[in-house]
Amino acid sequence: MALRINEIFHSIQGESIDAGLPFVFIRLTGCNLRCRYCDTQYAYDEGQWLENDIILKQLSRFGCARVTLTGGEPLLQAQTPELVTLLLENGFHVSVETNGSMDISALDARCIKVMDVKCPSSGMHQHNRLSNLKLLGSGDQLKFVIADQADFEFACRFAGGLGKTLLPGNILFSPAHRQLAGAQLADWMLQAGTNARLQIQLHKYLWPDIERGV
Repeated sequence: MALRINEIFHSIQGESIDAGLPFVFIRLTGCNLRCRYCDTQYAYDEGQWLENDIILKQLSRFGCARVTLTGGEPLLQAQTPELVTLLLENGFHVSVETNGSMDISALDARCIKVMDVKCPSSGMHQHNRLSNLKLLGSGDQLKFVIADQADFEFACRFAGGLGKTLLPGNILFSPAHRQLAGAQLADWMLQAGTNARLQIQLHKYLWPDIERGV
């Protein structure tokens, strides 16, 4: 079985509640959405086909037990769930970053799902697959990328309707890079009394001039 892979690299996790930890990232080729703020457009079409054994061999070079599958949109490739299970069975801690438009039911329950809820400024919010919310475990995470106050109000309303679906702190509000200052979003969150977690894309500050492999 082969998957089309854009890049595999070792870096510091810049997002999610694992931010700051070393991870190996497997970026899969292809995405079904075109968000206005997308920073990985190079993953839309570029990539090479790799068999699972080659992927495992490449991962072994890094000596890191934490792996994130990202994109693009990893679930656009039907073979991705099989790779997730294989990684878990080989002792890796696995998280999958998904844009929230694809069915997550095929993913192994042992992996962590970090799922986007698209806000209006993305231009893609009509693609949010609300049925996925029932498939999330308490340890999974929801991420809202926020570019303006309308996005923030949308995210607050959406998060307010989730009840106790997720653990406290697993709802992430992230300012769209170069579109909304992190301090502004922090102020809005404090004023609104939200219990969401402020997430700043750490890798954008560590390596501001590098677009790939970080």
